[in-house]
Amino acid sequence: MEIFAHRGASGTRPENTMPAFRKAAELPIAGIEFDIHLTADGEPVVIHDETVDRTTDGTGWVKDMTFAEIRKLDAGSWFSAEYEGERIPSLREVLELFHGTAHRLNIELKSDVLPYPGMREKVIRLVREFGLEERVILSSFDHVTIREAKREAPEIETGVLFMEILADAPGYAASIGADALHSAIPYAVREPGIRAAATGSLIRVFTVNSREHAEWLRRSGARAIFTDYPEEMARLFSGD
Repeated sequence: MEIFAHRGASGTRPENTMPAFRKAAELPIAGIEFDIHLTADGEPVVIHDETVDRTTDGTGWVKDMTFAEIRKLDAGSWFSAEYEGERIPSLREVLELFHGTAHRLNIELKSDVLPYPGMREKVIRLVREFGLEERVILSSFDHVTIREAKREAPEIETGVLFMEILADAPGYAASIGADALHSAIPYAVREPGIRAAATGSLIRVFTVNSREHAEWLRRSGARAIFTDYPEEMARLFSGD
């Protein structure tokens, strides 16, 4: 079972911050997952929500703030005083950190709520600049952007994110050029998901934080899990 650190080592450090990514970079795991939005002045930044309210001391939409304004926000204190003063990182900073490791990088394009014109192209350009095409996975709940990403960068792996128990997820993924199925837990452990895995589909599952769920997914044939606790899950699957 492959382990991906969900938003970095987000169970023990503030999500989508450099401490979470630095910890994940130390671990013998397959990869890291993180989220991208676009600032008002066109900088791809690493944050999960469309607004900064939940994970910083600020308020407002990422799309309405410049990168300079975003960088003034404290993105660590909400988690623990130990991380006071941590900043929202840019995509470039995260790619620089992992450039020298062997980890896969699952970049989730968060255009499923807001369109972010130009974000996909900027992300692809940066991935190519760092020479990470073979190590990056582009995923999204915005399936239009996944289709377009595959057309624009066929050398980069794509994953289609979904919550539903789809009857024919492999067929649908093929129709938009997605290489992998990134599903919620229920699909992967129900008959359609088990059948898809048995017939060769690459299934990665989010967000798996319990040993019981991880064991279910191992038995179901899923290839990988996204977890907030990569250290713990790495120990669980160390014999695989």
